[in-house]
Amino acid sequence: MTPTPTSKTHILLFCLLTSLFSAIRATFNLTLPHQHPNPESVVQEVQRRLNVSIYRREMSDTTGAGCLTGNPIDDCWRCDPNWSNKRQRLADCAIGFGKSALGGKNGQIYVITDSSDHDVVNPSPGTLRHAVLQTEPLWIVFSSNMLINLKHELIVNSFKTIDGRGANVAVTGGGCITLQYVSNVIIHNIRVFDCKPSGNTNIRSSPTHVGWRGRSDGDGISISGSRNIWIDHCSLSHCTDGLIDAVLGSTAITISNSYFTRHNEVMLMGHDDGYMPDKGMQVTFAFNHFGKGLIQRMPRCRHGYFHVVNNDFTEWKMYAIGGSADPTINSQGNRYIAPPDANSKEVTKRVDTDEGNWSGWNWRTDGDIMVNGAFFVPSGDGMSAIYAKASSYEPKSAALVTQLTKYAGVFGGPRDDDGSGPFANGQITGDSASRNTGGGGGGGSEDGDYFGMIFGGGTVAISPPLTTIFFIIFVLYMTTTTRNGGLL
Repeated sequence: MTPTPTSKTHILLFCLLTSLFSAIRATFNLTLPHQHPNPESVVQEVQRRLNVSIYRREMSDTTGAGCLTGNPIDDCWRCDPNWSNKRQRLADCAIGFGKSALGGKNGQIYVITDSSDHDVVNPSPGTLRHAVLQTEPLWIVFSSNMLINLKHELIVNSFKTIDGRGANVAVTGGGCITLQYVSNVIIHNIRVFDCKPSGNTNIRSSPTHVGWRGRSDGDGISISGSRNIWIDHCSLSHCTDGLIDAVLGSTAITISNSYFTRHNEVMLMGHDDGYMPDKGMQVTFAFNHFGKGLIQRMPRCRHGYFHVVNNDFTEWKMYAIGGSADPTINSQGNRYIAPPDANSKEVTKRVDTDEGNWSGWNWRTDGDIMVNGAFFVPSGDGMSAIYAKASSYEPKSAALVTQLTKYAGVFGGPRDDDGSGPFANGQITGDSASRNTGGGGGGGSEDGDYFGMIFGGGTVAISPPLTTIFFIIFVLYMTTTTRNGGLL
């Protein structure tokens, strides 16, 4: 039978829709290939690890051992007097969503002997820049105390551990640390401060690739399109944009035992409200100290699942935890100390959203201690279609927060940035004054050209805009109903 014009058009429409199916599915995709299918099981595992560590500490108190703190990360390695000869044991100590971050485990030890950063295209061997751009797994350590003043962004390749234990290591200057489309990175015991925008230049990101970078935002640590990331025992302060920002579908992240001071917009999680891949973002915040001079975003979340457990929030000027675009926020066993301002007592903030829209968002407080009039506004009355309900698994008492966060930040570092550090002076910063048009991070909706960047071996593919897809479907539909199915 000879096909009619109508049947030909239907066949053409079917073929086109089939070819566009993957793009349409990607546009509405609510998961990432590396997100955990059951975030509540991750929450339970964190609590189990914490319970075991607390029990062991209590038992050690009766025996006089005295080393254990109850912090499951620290107790995993610090009590070994020979830890410096077993550095890579650290990779087995993470908890939460970033637990699987390998860093440079099983790789060679790379010793940084040169604190300079003179050439970002051809860095000298022995510099931090030369180490982090290599393709093989590396465990990076430092030969002595160092202040590394970066000329431009430090672009870190996959399977790297930057381990500052045993030295006083600080990173400042242009950039600063960029994790873009990479995986398995651990950053441990590093001070990051006074990071400023830089760029509009060529920067090497691997032994075989040099690329043009637009102007960076001046984040302390920028995470874009990356997974299996663990930031532990870092001290961050006074950068131009965020202290830690994670955007563009990043997931499987743990930020733990870190110390934040002197900053406005502390942490941004999620690129913008319309960026659907961030629905797969999963981040654990554990045993961190939020100290003097902080204003907001501890963190500020979009989409995703965020477990905030046993942190110490000692200061904020506007709010502590904020969000938009229906994130799940599970707050357990934290201490929130409100500021004196009667208008800033609320821990939470739904950003630019009416109550009618956020009332169903899944925000839970469980076992938190509220001090000086602090209050957390919960929401959500059931399980969403995307995420399991924020759980009420029993958290450890927030009364233990002081002990669990006792060593937050770099070991031996200053408390509350009281002026003993070189980054104590200057205005509190954080408002984004620029955007990285080279695809580096940032997280503002103004960024329009982050697609298709290739750095460190990663890519992001463009999906056709919804308007284009619907327009094509509409045109084809019209051809099937016009002139008895004949093509116009």
